[in-house]
Amino acid sequence: MTAPHGRAASPFRQPKAVWAVAFACVISFMGIGLVDPILPALAENLHATPSQVSLLFSSYLIVTAVAMLFVGWFSSRFGAKRTLVIGLAVIVVFSALAGTSGSINGIVGFRAGWGLGNALFIATSLAVIVASASGGFSGAIILYEAALGLGIAVGPLLGGELGGISWRGPFFGVAVLMAIALAATALFVPSLPKPKQRTSPLDPLKALRHRGLLTMGIMALLYNWGFFTMLGYAPYPMALSAHELGLVFTGWGLLVAAFSVFFAPRLQARFGTAPVLYANLLGMGVVMAVIGAGVDSPTTVIVAVVVSGVFLGINNTLTTQAVMLVSPVERSVASSAYGFVRFIGGGLAPYAAGKIADATDLSVPFYVGAATFVLAIPVLASSHGLLRHAEESAGEGEPIAPSFAPVGDTATAGTAPVVVAVGAHDSASAVVDAAAALTRDTGSPLEVVHVRQIAVVEEQAVRTESDEQARAAVVAHLDRLAAQGVTATGQVLNGVGDHAAAGRALARHAADVQARLVAVGRSPRGHVAQFTDGSFTAALTHAATCTVVLVDPDSEPRHLTKDSLAQLRDSAA
Repeated sequence: MTAPHGRAASPFRQPKAVWAVAFACVISFMGIGLVDPILPALAENLHATPSQVSLLFSSYLIVTAVAMLFVGWFSSRFGAKRTLVIGLAVIVVFSALAGTSGSINGIVGFRAGWGLGNALFIATSLAVIVASASGGFSGAIILYEAALGLGIAVGPLLGGELGGISWRGPFFGVAVLMAIALAATALFVPSLPKPKQRTSPLDPLKALRHRGLLTMGIMALLYNWGFFTMLGYAPYPMALSAHELGLVFTGWGLLVAAFSVFFAPRLQARFGTAPVLYANLLGMGVVMAVIGAGVDSPTTVIVAVVVSGVFLGINNTLTTQAVMLVSPVERSVASSAYGFVRFIGGGLAPYAAGKIADATDLSVPFYVGAATFVLAIPVLASSHGLLRHAEESAGEGEPIAPSFAPVGDTATAGTAPVVVAVGAHDSASAVVDAAAALTRDTGSPLEVVHVRQIAVVEEQAVRTESDEQARAAVVAHLDRLAAQGVTATGQVLNGVGDHAAAGRALARHAADVQARLVAVGRSPRGHVAQFTDGSFTAALTHAATCTVVLVDPDSEPRHLTKDSLAQLRDSAA
């Protein structure tokens, strides 16, 4: 929410601990795409059928799914760093064993162990990066998203290059790279405190009793069924070498990364989550049907697979956001429950597709995959009202609703304050001081609202700071203002699932306290992210009944309206 004072700090200027985990994230996110280029080579060299080879996905994903139920419990008892190191060590061991195996059954078994290590690593990697990053959580999230995109895009390329030498190459390559990441993590990442609240392995299963979360999980299961059918079987009709397959899936991965990070949030903000998902699922159904109809044409399959990256990138981002919107439980529990259900679908699909292909022909699994994408649409529609209400109300009336925790003295009743919203950024003090200058002009008291966000990336949801850190940030602002003779009170805004929800919650609070105006600073994520529809600033501006201004220590405050938001957004673009 706040902006840098003068020049924005680069998200890439981070401690060694962050870079160590980010490097491991890149390798981890390569995991799926890395083996895709060598599927035909595995079938040929190990005298296995495509259905047997597809079990590489099934064992990996089903073990990952089950592990999602336990990783939160494990991490809460053994700590984030220990969980991270154990996960990396497990990946190193089992990926190396897969490379030494001489049978498809051996590789399938070792991939299961790899899935366990990956679940332990992924469950804690975002939390460790956020806890270790400098300059606030926004830079950490940018770095994590960059690692995600790079891993998805580069995985098939590296898999193709190493697979062109030998089908064992990608497995040994992962073992070596993860061993480097393991050493760096053990050396540079400090021990982090264990969470005060411990979770139970049963919490995610209990969460599935909630209709919204269960519906979104089933929708994701159907979506993953189609996705992993394509991933597991599309390489065969392409009739390409490992190197050529690597290039094809690199093009696919680049589109997945680009549309996940850059385009999905903009489409969501403009059209809403549900309408974009409907169109997206229909688009994927059409792509899968095209692959099925053109299974005898390598060119048709290649083009369709690359184009699917557009829909898959959008769907990955929006499905996770939708889960967080409708889930009336803690975000970490919701992400574990959702991950469990969706990975079960991804794990069963390749196995079932193999049986279907063996009994019929290679086109039928793609038609079945197309049907699962289309079937996901009415499943999602059954919770359309719930999702729309969640987007509009940001969880009003739900157990996990936005809440304000006072810090320090309470405000005097009947006085219209100036409210300033800040986050965990180095520039927060400059924004608060700029807002304090406005109170001198109006004679109003100042209320500092520290917005405590939950970062949501893929299946992960993590609080970006502890209760103590958030309260300490507010106390530091109040002490500094008191020294300047400024009358001020403080609040921490908790329990918010996304930026727009935080904006609407603050607008309601400003109306409750009859605020004279609300001030925000410039975002370190840039003008486009800050002023686009669906952002914190845009949601606050649209929902507020009082004046909203953009404060900058180096310029005059700017009144924010629907038109001025569009101007700021267009000028940045």
